[in-house]
Parts: sequence; structure tokens; C-alpha cells
Amino acid sequence: GGMDIPLIRKFACGYKQGVKAVNGDAEVFENMTGTTGAAWNDPVKGGELAKSQFDRGADVVYHAAGGTGIGVLQAAADAGKLGIGVDSNQNALHPGSVLSSMLKRVDIAVYEAFKDAQNDTWSSGFEVLGLKEGGVDWALDDNNADLVNDKMKAAVEEATQKIVSGEIVVHDYMSDESCPF
Repeated sequence: GGMDIPLIRKFACGYKQGVKAVNGDAEVFENMTGTTGAAWNDPVKGGELAKSQFDRGADVVYHAAGGTGIGVLQAAADAGKLGIGVDSNQNALHPGSVLSSMLKRVDIAVYEAFKDAQNDTWSSGFEVLGLKEGGVDWALDDNNADLVNDKMKAAVEEATQKIVSGEIVVHDYMSDESCPF
């Protein structure tokens, strides 16, 4: 993670829940880059933390660290390991080394806000757009297609459907910071 704040802890908790759903015995390492705004723009530190995780046996490192994540993905490529990008499609930064990227579908949020304004139904406030609303997704393109097989795609689709239907409940870190995973 970048700056150690609840939102980034929420990312980490969701990632851990997903890892443990696939392999309950998996060990998940977790680091935060810092506690100030500088934590978002320190690719050297991001690379050092990722290298440390790879040295401890990590197969893949997921960053939620802004510009710091550039160093995480570089370290993964340098080590012949995998990284996971965040917010936008970062697969092209290191083709063949970025397993996927977690997409924050800001386009969907903006479209919905404009549509509400056009229909005179817009109101201020806070709204979360999750999988069900199309607010988050994962990136699959030519840069990572060889890393993601049909079995993996099917597992992602199955998990997505179970989350959307409520069969799988994603832990709400913002309501309970215990993160039981």
C-alpha cells in the first residue's frame, strides 16, 4: 500500500480475502510505504518493498500505492515475478509481468452522475459503485492474455457472480477494521 490510511487497508483486506478464498493456506505479506502524502510517490521504496516480499517467497505483489506502484511493477518484472496494477490498466507497463490491474471504473461513476443531472435526479452525497454496479473490474488485454488461462477467467467470473448475488460477502473494512483474513 501507499499511505497507511483506512481506504488502502480496505484494498489490502479485500485482496487478502480473495487470496484466502483461492488458497486458505497462502501467506499474504503486507507493507505500507508511509504515513504521509510522500508515500504515494516513492517508486524506489515500492520496488524495495516488493523485492523484500519476493525474497520472502511471494509469487505476486499487488500495489495500491499510486506512483509508488511503478517501482512495485518494475521489481516484479526484474525478478521474473508478477505484479498487479491498480486504478487503471497498468498491464502495458511491463507486458507479461503484470498479471492484471484492478480497474476503478471512474467512467461509469461520471456517466451515472451526468445521467442523473440530465434527468434532474442528481443529488450530492457518497455512493459506492462495486462489482454489481460496474464500478470495479479487472483488466484483460494483449499484454496479459498469455498469463490468464480459461480456468482462471472462469474462476474470476464465478467469484464475481457470487459477490454480485451476495453468496460471497466481501468484508467491509470501513465498518470493521479487524480484517479477519
